[in-house]
Amino acid sequence: MNDPINQTKLFGLSNYFNELKYLFDNNKLPNKILLSGQKGSGKFTLSLHLINYILSKNEDYSYDVQNLQINDKNRSFKLVKNNTSPNFYLIDIKKEKKNIEVDQIRELISFCNKSSFNTKPRFVLIDNHELMNLNSNNALLKTLEEPNDNIFFIIINNSSKILQTIKSRCLYFKITLSQQESINIFNKIINKDIHSLISNDLISHYFTPGDLINLYNFSFEKKIDLTKMKLEEFLLEIIDNHYYKKNILSTNLIFAFLQMYFIKKINNLDNYSVYTKFVNSIDDIKRFNLDIESLFIRLRHQIIND
Repeated sequence: MNDPINQTKLFGLSNYFNELKYLFDNNKLPNKILLSGQKGSGKFTLSLHLINYILSKNEDYSYDVQNLQINDKNRSFKLVKNNTSPNFYLIDIKKEKKNIEVDQIRELISFCNKSSFNTKPRFVLIDNHELMNLNSNNALLKTLEEPNDNIFFIIINNSSKILQTIKSRCLYFKITLSQQESINIFNKIINKDIHSLISNDLISHYFTPGDLINLYNFSFEKKIDLTKMKLEEFLLEIIDNHYYKKNILSTNLIFAFLQMYFIKKINNLDNYSVYTKFVNSIDDIKRFNLDIESLFIRLRHQIIND
């Protein structure tokens, strides 16, 4: 549910959109843009709206600037959504992979070198840039240094660590939302009041609309009632039902839950070293694709005895 590529309305990011729109309208938009901030803050949706605003000019059902809305009848929107647009190229981590690999950048270079089918700008959208490995980043740098005419790069980074060599070549935007702004966006996208769906204890651990929507979708799929559930109870539900074994999406979401749990607990100086070891174990499992069974056995014991 709520796939960002289908999100035709832009909520909460109007100031960023209007600034980028102003730059484009005045022929001042750089061809390399870097959007950073917490994952789930709407950077991907913002990028797609800017791209549609530009590509849908002079088309039927063009972008609705007043309401910050893509018309789902628009031709460019349909082509981007179906991954058939000659003016749009998306790079993201492939299913079951840990990194964005150099072969993906080589395919991008081939796209950039092809002749354009029309006079419209072409856009390269790179999501989850923080998952690029060294070889991918080096190949990307070469492409950024010598971009072809009329090609715009939008790079999305979800980490606080950004390569200076990338950052220095881009117009940089730091995307931030308050928790209340995130809640307001969630309510508009889901069209329900979050407090009727998720407990205050769980809400307090999540800071982006994407976090909240993923949590809601996960609970809906698993038929878990979150209205009165504390984070510790939710983690035990996940462990006891072995949800961490189901699929990559569930595993990544659960890792996010765990890290938030331990960040909260790490303030307890009596158990600082214990919680730090858990955080390091989670990082190692994600980086090296290690077995997670023993981690969850230890975690269950730790939660029960806290």
